[in-house]
Amino acid sequence: MEPSLQLLEKCGIKYSKKARLDIAFSSNMNIAIVFLPATDIGLYVSHGRVDMGITGQDNILESKAEVKELVELGFGKCRLCVQVDVSSTVTDPRDLAGKRIVTSFTGLTTRYFETLNPDVMTDISFVSGSVEIACQLELADAVVDLVESGDTMRAAGLKEIAEILPSQAVLISNPNSKRLKEIELIKRRVQGVVDAAKFVMVEYNVIRSKLSLVLQITPGKNSPTLAPLENDEWLSVKALIYRSETNTILDQLQEIGAEAILIYDVQNCRV
Repeated sequence: MEPSLQLLEKCGIKYSKKARLDIAFSSNMNIAIVFLPATDIGLYVSHGRVDMGITGQDNILESKAEVKELVELGFGKCRLCVQVDVSSTVTDPRDLAGKRIVTSFTGLTTRYFETLNPDVMTDISFVSGSVEIACQLELADAVVDLVESGDTMRAAGLKEIAEILPSQAVLISNPNSKRLKEIELIKRRVQGVVDAAKFVMVEYNVIRSKLSLVLQITPGKNSPTLAPLENDEWLSVKALIYRSETNTILDQLQEIGAEAILIYDVQNCRV
């Protein structure tokens, strides 16, 4: 929830939520914000009760919600996995066909095991929490649960034997909504914030004779911005680079002879 609220703030959507109320009205846009359990959001959007939502891809697939996925948000990343006790000799999920499986994702789990072996009925039971202890309590031969870092899984004495699907938070919309203008506006704003998190701005000075070399390292999105300095032999260069490549690029620029190399965070953008 917290990354979602931060995203709304960066998108410039202002609102005030009163305690005990699950709806808030924006003070600067003609929209209302509804706070719902993540598992229900896909269905509300699918049925047209709300036009847009933020939820996990796992929840959308579990509920079979018919929605349009607009933007992958880059947070809430996890994987839905089949897990067994560390002492188990099972390494192939096909060997669990007909066995007892405990999960909060009965729909996805049922479809997964039906695909593996359609001729065998697997016993799949629903629990809303503490899925990881089902094997220890001998309620299940395996569990299907979300894995983020894997720490909870290992602490519970489980090991992963198969991945059903990867998941992350996404911005979704109702495919039949008539509020297309508002949806497109919010989508652009969200995409701008998501894109901004991928980039930083690098700025540096370089002697003109080495310009062609540094431009191979920092070509920018379309092209870098060049500005003359008081010393005619030098130029200032500014370009977007991927955040993940920052240190490698700084090393390469310094080796070539660039100076006064600075990195700026990008809060929002349209690229």
